Amino acid sequence: MIAELQCVVLDCPDPLRLAEFYRSVVGGRVNEPDRRWGLDEDWATLHTDAGLVLAFQRAAGHCPPRWPDPAHPQQFHLDFGVPDLDAAQAEVLAAGATVLDDGGGDGAGSGETDAERAERPWRIYADPAGHPFCLVLHRVGRP
Repeated sequence: MIAELQCVVLDCPDPLRLAEFYRSVVGGRVNEPDRRWGLDEDWATLHTDAGLVLAFQRAAGHCPPRWPDPAHPQQFHLDFGVPDLDAAQAEVLAAGATVLDDGGGDGAGSGETDAERAERPWRIYADPAGHPFCLVLHRVGRP
């Protein structure tokens, strides 16, 4: 092993706002003191109860991804397991997310039928800075 992952860092225009958004999604503590880095208006962190750390770095002129536009790719995304997609959707929308693909619509260009889209166990959103993320149905005891 060469290294240990310390955190995942997302570029954004407003680090504290994005840290608070993700706190509403996964819980945890925003800007908890940590010897590994300093905190200021250009850097915020979220220490999750699961032990993961997300960090948010101010990027001047931030250009958010425009999923699914390949000219502005997502680069990476986060998946969050939830027990109820509808309830979780309502909560992330109230926290500031926007829907990118909730399985509705006509499925044009996706290669999925309407029935397949309605039954799939995941939905796609954008956080307040435009980063795509997914809510994925967590089915206990099922593959």
